[in-house]
Amino acid sequence: MELIALLEAGIDFAEDDVSVLPAERILQHISAVRTPLEELSGSFAYGKLVHEGLTLAIVGRPNVGKSSLFNRLVESDRAIVTATPGTTRDLVTETVALDGIPVKLVDTAGIRGALDEAESIGIGKSMAALADADLVLVVLDSSQPVEQEDYRLLELLGKRPGILVESKADITSSQFLVPSSQLRRVRASALTSAGIPELRAEILRHVGGEDSGQNETGFLTDARHQGLVRGSLAALEAAVSAVGSRVPHEMVLLDLYSALRSLDEITGATSSDDILNLIFSKFCIGK
Repeated sequence: MELIALLEAGIDFAEDDVSVLPAERILQHISAVRTPLEELSGSFAYGKLVHEGLTLAIVGRPNVGKSSLFNRLVESDRAIVTATPGTTRDLVTETVALDGIPVKLVDTAGIRGALDEAESIGIGKSMAALADADLVLVVLDSSQPVEQEDYRLLELLGKRPGILVESKADITSSQFLVPSSQLRRVRASALTSAGIPELRAEILRHVGGEDSGQNETGFLTDARHQGLVRGSLAALEAAVSAVGSRVPHEMVLLDLYSALRSLDEITGATSSDDILNLIFSKFCIGK
């Protein structure tokens, strides 16, 4: 609005000795607007997760500590835990809040060659949960040597977002060798809670990206608003090109008004009176 007012005043009130804004000043004003808009546009992935929540699947072979880890994250004995492999036959889900973000945790059946039909169905559901999850915790039992099922699961995950959890860290075996993987690793013990805060922090890092402070200045949660911000940025880019081409300020104003109208769809309409009031507040016109 301020830039529009300055350009409108330079065009309409030249007789009142209102100077025409030089190109460098116009570009400085546009840059000051574009930077926060670009940050806002980049916040949509985070904002969408805050609005809709994150689905996190806990996968691994049987008896590696998935259900114990699930219970620790939920802070309740929600999943059955026994020493017998294959206890979990169906998906167990619970939604918790991590730093205000709803996270749907999914405890899955251990992935291995099924011993019976019920386990086979459970493993099928585990594979579907892995495919649908926004983030996957791949759990390895650090008290035992790594097995072929662990390697196959890591290959199956591919390049999908995930965290490698070395469970049972309180009894880690000297024979445990962490397989080569691009995933970030967290050592944790559901029994002692060691590493659980670090695991929660790593989950939040995946949600918020490297810039964990981006939510302090606001973020977009609506796809329509994201489109409007992008439209405003495109109009500002057109204005920069127009200034570079030395077109008349009337043409630059068309792009600036287009950028403003896109934002008006989010924040409310800006009227002509708003622009005029800003002009008269900044310049001694008609005196």
